[in-house]
Amino acid sequence: MNHKIFLRIQERLLNIEKEHEVKILYAVESGSRAWGFESTDSDYDVRFIYCHKKDWYLYILPKRDVIEYPIIDEYDYSGWDLQKALFLINKSNPVIFEWFRSPIVYYKEDFFFDKATEISKLYFSPISSIYHYLHMGKRNNREFLQGENVKIKKYFYVLRPVLACQWIEEKNEPPPMEFSTLLSLISDKELLNAVNTLLEKKKSGAELGLEPRVEIINNYIDEKITHIEKIIIGYDSRKKPDASFLNRNFVQILDHYNSYFYKI
Repeated sequence: MNHKIFLRIQERLLNIEKEHEVKILYAVESGSRAWGFESTDSDYDVRFIYCHKKDWYLYILPKRDVIEYPIIDEYDYSGWDLQKALFLINKSNPVIFEWFRSPIVYYKEDFFFDKATEISKLYFSPISSIYHYLHMGKRNNREFLQGENVKIKKYFYVLRPVLACQWIEEKNEPPPMEFSTLLSLISDKELLNAVNTLLEKKKSGAELGLEPRVEIINNYIDEKITHIEKIIIGYDSRKKPDASFLNRNFVQILDHYNSYFYKI
């Protein structure tokens, strides 16, 4: 990534902290740039986790737990409050698990990151994650890849979740964000060459409009979706730690960063 862009994003994150009186704990790139199949004009999808000072949470009525901004000049900023982030870890939400595996990290508080990644290992649910990616892959396949001519770039929005399901099945762990790492699961050289050809076109900035569908890729997708639908029946839900475990970690993180608010 361009160093000036990286610094610009970090500076914007500092301004967000001041504007909302929060402490950003972790900030990453999400979306196509983190997946590794961005086009030259793709947005920068900056996602972050933040916390307020401890007293902010001692309130009866619920408060807004997200920070969002409209997209300006290809920069998209959105963040989740710590409490919301831990709640989503508790639900084994695949999106937040992806954030912890982003190859592009704009900012990281080590204490929080170490805590959060250790916690997430205890809450990862293979069946919840497979259902998430399977639903995504089936929906995109149904909407974009069924005609004789298809939007070629949409192949990546089907292949990524399908390969994520295969990763979970084979390795029993959250899938990586990088599409190139997921591609290591494909052993068929002809299929791999077909996918890589499309990948190079997309990354070069070539306009990928409607083109004849690539049968070898469509066949692979259909076979994998059918396979995943069969094997998911045998998955059991993983038992989670008691809720008090998550509460203790929430308080420990707040205590650790509470002093930050009295230094600014």
